[in-house]
Amino acid sequence: MDMVDRRSFLKAVGSAGLLSALPETAFAADGRGVVHEVAEPGQDAAARPKYSVRFAVAGMSHDHIYGMVGAMLRGGGELVSVYAAEPERGAEFVKRFPQAKQAASVEEILNDPSIQLVLSSAVPSERAPIGIRAMQHGKDFLSDKPGVTTLEQLAEVRRVQAETKRIYGIMYSERLEVRAAVKAGELVQAGAIGRVIQTINIAPHLIQYPNQPPRPEWFWDPARNGGILTDIGSHQVDQFLFYTGSKKVEVVASQVGNVNHPQHPKFQDFGNVMLQGDRGVGYVRVDWFTPDGLGVWGDGRLFLLGTEGYIELRKYVDIVGRKGGNHLFVVDGKQTRYIDCGQVELPFGPQFISDIVNRTETGQSQTQTLLAAELVLKAQERASLLHFSA
Repeated sequence: MDMVDRRSFLKAVGSAGLLSALPETAFAADGRGVVHEVAEPGQDAAARPKYSVRFAVAGMSHDHIYGMVGAMLRGGGELVSVYAAEPERGAEFVKRFPQAKQAASVEEILNDPSIQLVLSSAVPSERAPIGIRAMQHGKDFLSDKPGVTTLEQLAEVRRVQAETKRIYGIMYSERLEVRAAVKAGELVQAGAIGRVIQTINIAPHLIQYPNQPPRPEWFWDPARNGGILTDIGSHQVDQFLFYTGSKKVEVVASQVGNVNHPQHPKFQDFGNVMLQGDRGVGYVRVDWFTPDGLGVWGDGRLFLLGTEGYIELRKYVDIVGRKGGNHLFVVDGKQTRYIDCGQVELPFGPQFISDIVNRTETGQSQTQTLLAAELVLKAQERASLLHFSA
């Protein structure tokens, strides 16, 4: 169709009629159609549980702890004990995991020589101090994100980690515990779209879950949660580092703002970041504006631009009809593919447990983990404040 005919066609059908006028296959390059696939689990024997370590929970102010515990149990971990600063959270936890003995304090867990690994989803500003003490007690540590909330905390984490040689992990679950993200990593490593030169992450979040208690006070206070970029932005920067392979990165620009929550004047409900790496560039947008009508906590989307194709992830929902999450689209020089990633296995748990036993970094690079934390802390510190007129 030449340009004259194309313009005539578009003018005739109008934008509203165009979608209904075209067959489904017209949305694929050259009309060749979209290849639909269901991804195989894809987990080799090396990623299955081969080891067991005893672990405990020291602080659980956020429900992310359940996903963290689940990953360690899948990896072969043995849950020993739990400490919760909030008694109601501790009671609920032991109902779900009756094998966990309730500890009276963090110290009780740290002083137990049989415990090799400590997990924590304490108030974000308290996680690094717990992790530092865990490493000093000869234990490895896995924090909920954000794993640190100040650059001063980060410097101390790095110092103690280098001194003790313990693992300071951070559960960046939007990559490590999302099946489509795992599959995207496999495709990128296999060269499916060439070299990744840009990532775009769009990460909206639901501010209040239906029929759930209101958010705790620390949620509204950047001094305790680190701010929107430090908190939920850390997921996205981790993905930028992982998919581009960048080792040296600068924060080009960042913004934060409280657009619609004047009742919480310190709160930040919107933020974005631009990154320049030695192997690619990245853009991140995070917000607390998921509408109630979506039905899930956020329509998280990731775009990977490669030199020979691109990948798009619809991680948690497809708003036009496919059930569930973990939808992956890949376009290369030959075809357009849709991949249902719902059966892809999650390797992080077994890999992390193996790393504890073998002192390796198969589940998570220590350098990359803390670099992601550093970048969001710098982005948060340097962010310009958004002010919109009424």
